[in-house]
Amino acid sequence: MLCHNQQVNSSSTQNPEPQQPGDLIPAHAGGNSDSAAKLTLLSGHANSSAPAERDSQVSGGATLNSENNGGTGNSDAPASDPLLGDCEISRQIGAQLKLLPMNDQIRELQTIIRDKTASRGDFMFSADRLIRLVVEEGLNQLPYKECMVTTPTGYKYEGVKFEKGNCGVSIMRSGEAMEQGLRDCCRSIRIGKILIQSDEETQRAKVYYAKFPPDIYRRKVLLMYPILSTGNTVIEAVKVLVEHGVQPSVIILLSLFSTPHGAKSIIQEFPEITVLTTEVHPVAPTHFGQKYFGTD
Repeated sequence: MLCHNQQVNSSSTQNPEPQQPGDLIPAHAGGNSDSAAKLTLLSGHANSSAPAERDSQVSGGATLNSENNGGTGNSDAPASDPLLGDCEISRQIGAQLKLLPMNDQIRELQTIIRDKTASRGDFMFSADRLIRLVVEEGLNQLPYKECMVTTPTGYKYEGVKFEKGNCGVSIMRSGEAMEQGLRDCCRSIRIGKILIQSDEETQRAKVYYAKFPPDIYRRKVLLMYPILSTGNTVIEAVKVLVEHGVQPSVIILLSLFSTPHGAKSIIQEFPEITVLTTEVHPVAPTHFGQKYFGTD
């Protein structure tokens, strides 16, 4: 187990997931409880030669290169995979990919989030609703145990309750948009953070920062990242969790939108991880973080 209370520096053999445009890292980033701990440099993630794919604004003046949309972050980023139906996607990727059952309500929320003419207020309202639906389904993937309670009338009711030992981890900054949705469902849940971006001079992908509960290796983890484009950022984040004793089989990735390539690459790298999303589509709304945090 790596020691805590130190900074993290990491890299990958692949390009990281495009940072959501406008994912500015505030000076106070990190830390939701005193019991969480900063982590040390990870020996398995040092100085990758792979450049970051996107983001023209990061803390400390670091600049990320952009492959898509000329770095503007104002339109969706296409993936190379063709549009596939849910059944075909499940067949190709496997049972570890779980899609929320589609209905008109979810489709409307997705439409508003993708609509470039939507106001920020409508965008955030729709995003928060969709996040809540994903979080609720993610919690449904966690283990429960049977219990019995007594009602006010004295009736014995056989129900269920969560098993203890769960936590959330958000991939900064866009993943932080999902934290409140998780807290709305689990008021006392502990949430860790991971920051992945590129070096200003070398453009090498690094895990700059991570902060987890010190006993995260004993917990089930809800990993939060709303947009999966290539999947590489999530892969790096999972590697950090694995180095701290978390088994991929207890990680549930919560996302809103994914490309076929993004979901497939994550599950190929970690076949035991569960990926939960509302839609798999070749075009990912990569403007999400920028518009949600008002930096568009």
